[in-house]
Amino acid sequence: MNLDYIIPNAWSIIEEGFDPNKVKASESIFSLGNGAMGQRANFEERYSGPTFQGSYIAGVYYPDKTRVGWWKNGYPEYFAKVLNAPSWIGINVMINDETLDLYTCKKVENFKRELNMKEGWLFRSFTVTLQNDVEVEVNVKRFLSLTEDEVGAINYEVKPLNSDIKVTFQSYLDSGITNEDTNWDDQFWDTQDVVQDGEKAFIKAKTMKTEFHTCTFMESRIFLNGTSVESNAEVDKTSNKIAFTYAQDAKQGETVAIHKFGGYTVDRNHDKDQLINAASSVLDTAVNAGFSNLLESQKEAWAKIWDMADITIDGDLKAQQGIRFNIFHLNQTYLGTDPQLNIGPKGFTGEKYGGSTYWDTEAYCIPFYMATKDQSVARMLLTYRYKHLEKAIENAEKLGFKNGAALYPMVTMNGEECHNEWEITFEEIHRNGAIAFAIYNYFRYTGDFSYVPEMGLEVLIGIARFWHQRATFSTYRNKYVILGVTGPNEYENNINNNWYTNYIAQWCIKYAAECIDKVEADYNTDYTRVMNKAKLSKAEVKEWLEVANNMYFPHSEEHNVFLQQDGFLDKELITVADLDKSQRPINQKWSWDRILRSPYIKQADTLQGFYFFEDHFSTEELERHFDFYEPFTVHESSLSPCVHSIQAAKLDRMEQAYTFYLRTSRLDLDDYNHEVHEGLHITSMAGTWMSIVEGFGGMRVKDNMLTFEPRIPEQWEGYSFKVNFRNQILKVIVNQGKTHFEVDGDQDLQIVVNGENVTISPNNLVTV
Repeated sequence: MNLDYIIPNAWSIIEEGFDPNKVKASESIFSLGNGAMGQRANFEERYSGPTFQGSYIAGVYYPDKTRVGWWKNGYPEYFAKVLNAPSWIGINVMINDETLDLYTCKKVENFKRELNMKEGWLFRSFTVTLQNDVEVEVNVKRFLSLTEDEVGAINYEVKPLNSDIKVTFQSYLDSGITNEDTNWDDQFWDTQDVVQDGEKAFIKAKTMKTEFHTCTFMESRIFLNGTSVESNAEVDKTSNKIAFTYAQDAKQGETVAIHKFGGYTVDRNHDKDQLINAASSVLDTAVNAGFSNLLESQKEAWAKIWDMADITIDGDLKAQQGIRFNIFHLNQTYLGTDPQLNIGPKGFTGEKYGGSTYWDTEAYCIPFYMATKDQSVARMLLTYRYKHLEKAIENAEKLGFKNGAALYPMVTMNGEECHNEWEITFEEIHRNGAIAFAIYNYFRYTGDFSYVPEMGLEVLIGIARFWHQRATFSTYRNKYVILGVTGPNEYENNINNNWYTNYIAQWCIKYAAECIDKVEADYNTDYTRVMNKAKLSKAEVKEWLEVANNMYFPHSEEHNVFLQQDGFLDKELITVADLDKSQRPINQKWSWDRILRSPYIKQADTLQGFYFFEDHFSTEELERHFDFYEPFTVHESSLSPCVHSIQAAKLDRMEQAYTFYLRTSRLDLDDYNHEVHEGLHITSMAGTWMSIVEGFGGMRVKDNMLTFEPRIPEQWEGYSFKVNFRNQILKVIVNQGKTHFEVDGDQDLQIVVNGENVTISPNNLVTV
């Protein structure tokens, strides 16, 4: 059953009515983050019903020892896990000494939860009747500050409705927490100290094994009818918890509130011996500013983000809500302010995928960040991979490769492979291609080639060496083949000659050789340095090109399409339309054996190659392959609908493109894959942005120019977006029948629209 309880709204995610069965899903959907930390939308007060508690600190992880049924040489020793961090949000609430708990109280009415995406805050309100028949109204607002990114703030208000009461707030820190996701039920945290300093509290804790040192902190203030009141707190301390208890009498109709400020300081940013001092300073800043002023700063910070990143859609409220939800969570997850961080597929919304870096960043996220931020943010993401090059070489060495061949990890926190499924770890090697493609894509979009001689060329050489060694010469075919792989479609494992893998391997080698020639010609000092460091000769490059120029690509003469892999036509080719709906999703209904023998495609595979290398193929070839493969695609990967939406738009199949867009933009809001309780699909959200900008907007970069082929779904009256192209901000407004362009700044911008050159002058609206 889809989650149809989210109320359509242009700027907010709204839930009305309390249903314990939806709590876990809502905890994901209403999650908060600020790039440095994040948390699921857990209740501050005690909740005894089913819940998935989660607070996370960016970059803090634990190497959970790999658990498999049969150990194979080359397996990673561990799977990196983002850790459920010590909690700072907890506020137990007692009304006349009875605990407020929405799961056990007599009645909950007027329950409403709102995630305001425009201003970056979470609000919850309800009226509750407790077992002692006291009726109170509760209003709670919470946010994680973008301007002071080590701190979050809570305003928790209680108003008695039918009697005078005593309200007791027990505000606490707790490091005695566990992960939902753990292989061996290890203890992840070592609590080192629990400290009180006046009205402030601190818990120092470090992670086991990785030894990240953290300080979780809090300070609170009590208010009656908006006026601060003195309230001497009772302090309770244990080995891993500290609680401040405040009691305040309130007459019927009065409002008692606690303002709580809390968060984390980490030795990634501070000296580990100064974490409490740093936390104390952060608290001073937050408390002195106060909740309202911090909230105003929050609104201003989000206004700046939205000014550049917003996409407007007129005439389709669900589509508008969907795209803003995606843009909002991408910015909550990663802001490009810390070069040590990357973008986990679940962000700060759950523990699946370990919070690690996947190829999603290069394939889906970099285009979004290039266009909606300064290009330095995308360059930072590329630099992240360069800094992991030595680890990528080590990863390849563990599998038997040599001479500086590099295999980038499928899953990583620090550059070391930590994925523990052999069919992914050893076989889903196409991820190497996404790393190389991102370097090309960055240069194509920004025009900044300097990354290549400075860093990127070394990465490309390592990747080319890997493909050269991974290919096998087939005397039967008189071609080079790549055996035993898993493509993007993970519903086929250990197959031979996955077309996408072979194609991107060939391209990587040719692109590396092309960049070597360009660096030799234009950056001679860098060329000499890199060639010496890599010990690369012209003869070796020639050997690479021998492989690339003689790569085998499976092809069907009957269907006139490239085959996804050698054995695809051996399958029983029953389309998804003829699959009983009761069998969907097949990954939850079928055995893995049955899935592997089926023709069903988890996500764009051959079509992923057509997306990356669109210019290599004609529109007729794309149409032929789209018509052949899409009917077998079940889209049970979050990364699938966006590629199909872009390609359907390219083929002018707007109804299909629109359907795919809704699926990708509302994947979590409508829980298409029945898994939103585990967390959101953050990295695929960038694909939603691509569906509009590259799909409907038809934006491409060709011959150093932005080109557009705008289209619009019939369900929409209009849409608009901005892109930062080579430090010029272009706004695109598409209506039924015409498109408007305007550019900021003081320089003209030359673009191509539907094949025609158009000059956009600054602050001058041009209509096409």
